[in-house]
Amino acid sequence: MSTPRKGSDKNKDEEKNSDDNYLVTYTRHLERRLRSLETEKQLLETERLRLDKELHTLRTELDRLRQPPLIGATITDILQDHRAIVKSSTGPQFVVNVSRKLKTKKFEAGQRVALNQRTFAIVEILPESTDPLVQGMEIESIPDVTYSDIGGLEEQLNEIREAVELPLLKPDLFDSVGITPPKGVLLYGPPGTGKTMAAKAVAHETKAKFIRIIGSELVQKFIGEGARLVREVFRLAKKKAPAVVFIDELDAIGGKRIQVATSGDREVQRTLMQLLSELDGFNDRGDVKIIGATNRPDIIDPALLRPGRFDRLIEFPIPKDEERLKIFKIHCRGLNLASDVNLKALVMKTENATGADIKAFTTEAGMFAIREDRKQIKMEDFNKAIEKVLRKKEDTPELYS
Repeated sequence: MSTPRKGSDKNKDEEKNSDDNYLVTYTRHLERRLRSLETEKQLLETERLRLDKELHTLRTELDRLRQPPLIGATITDILQDHRAIVKSSTGPQFVVNVSRKLKTKKFEAGQRVALNQRTFAIVEILPESTDPLVQGMEIESIPDVTYSDIGGLEEQLNEIREAVELPLLKPDLFDSVGITPPKGVLLYGPPGTGKTMAAKAVAHETKAKFIRIIGSELVQKFIGEGARLVREVFRLAKKKAPAVVFIDELDAIGGKRIQVATSGDREVQRTLMQLLSELDGFNDRGDVKIIGATNRPDIIDPALLRPGRFDRLIEFPIPKDEERLKIFKIHCRGLNLASDVNLKALVMKTENATGADIKAFTTEAGMFAIREDRKQIKMEDFNKAIEKVLRKKEDTPELYS
């Protein structure tokens, strides 16, 4: 009878062990499931926070879009009781109140402001507007032209540096001496003699903002537009100071004034008078230097040439033999020249050539070598290039005037 009892106890022990193993396995499964749910909960919480932020952003944007549009206006006068007289963009003038949040702000005549559409109260101060044409005149990067890139103009460069560069780099020197530095310089001479390159070199050395204006860009169709562009150019220069304003082809707006003139001539004269006012007006220009350039100094209005406007007149003549040799060396220093190239012989063949002509000679000589699939430029290439450029210059003189 005892034997069956032992077998029964053994079975019970096996069943108990099996149950224990099942409970352990099931417990581990539940723990893994719990950790998975906790991770999923954290992900859902993160997603909920992200969606809440997106919802808040969309509601803010919707509220902003639902706001009524504001009216642009310009302040014409400031009153004592926190009110102002403004001229609306629609035309009429209004006496308006100032929003409480702007009570501490300082208002000036000429400022651009935004008005509430219902109450016409000033609710915002707008930034100054700049004409896109004027913004395009500013060259963002500093020009990469240095004085070493200009040959044969040592005397001219020294005069420009004294009049433009030194006042920007060493203003204390002029204060200690007790003199006022020149306000502007006028570069004149035939086309291609290096006037624009000299202005770029000054901007590079002074690390100043370079604003380039073509004189013809200031000639506008409507009355007063040219004068407005001149004002905005000088306002931009003051804002970006230290700056160099380079007015190329100055004769386009700086020609001598005549009594008998068409309506277009009178508009050009209005632009010229605004330029005269900006060059030598009541307001101080600060660290803004003016460089003008022209090929026709004989037609420039005398008012522009008097001291206080363009104080220095610097001539850029046709380079002489020694100067042309220096220019040839500058333009040839990066070229792969054959041993038969004689720069002095090239100088003798290019009398009356300008710096721009010499650059054209080197470019065309390189093109002749490329056409024959050569990696070196020979003397023959230079001879062909000189003949080609000079012949083109003689056949189409209007392109080089």
